[in-house]
Amino acid sequence: MTKAPKSTARSAARLAAVQALYQFQMEQTPLARLLDEFHQHRLGREIEDVLYAEAEVDFFDDLVRGAIARAEEIDALIAGKLAEGWSLTRLDKTMVQILRAGTYELLARPDVPVGTAISEYVDVAHAFFEEREAKFVNGLLDGIAKQVR
Repeated sequence: MTKAPKSTARSAARLAAVQALYQFQMEQTPLARLLDEFHQHRLGREIEDVLYAEAEVDFFDDLVRGAIARAEEIDALIAGKLAEGWSLTRLDKTMVQILRAGTYELLARPDVPVGTAISEYVDVAHAFFEEREAKFVNGLLDGIAKQVR
């Protein structure tokens, strides 16, 4: 099997991280077991006739571990950018995980350019939502980037 180009491998890692964060929140799967499950059964595997792209595993692990470890700080940043009367609990659960992963990357991965991180999470949003929600991700992460970078 040939290695995926770095950009494709990181895109796959971002999408998988959002899925792992969602599973962590919904099922309270212990972190070590969750990461192992994704390493063994999801990343670069075929599931229900869909081939999952080869993901950059270390990058995936950092996104998941970091977003969980810094959840309080991340949630405060996100909540600070929401319109008055809105809270994280009012947002779709998948949307919250996209924003958490994106915010973590903006906070903790200075090696990733701001534009790249935002664009990648807008792409992840497109996998689950319509254009309006993708624009919401773009605007919110842009606001966070201006605050933390």
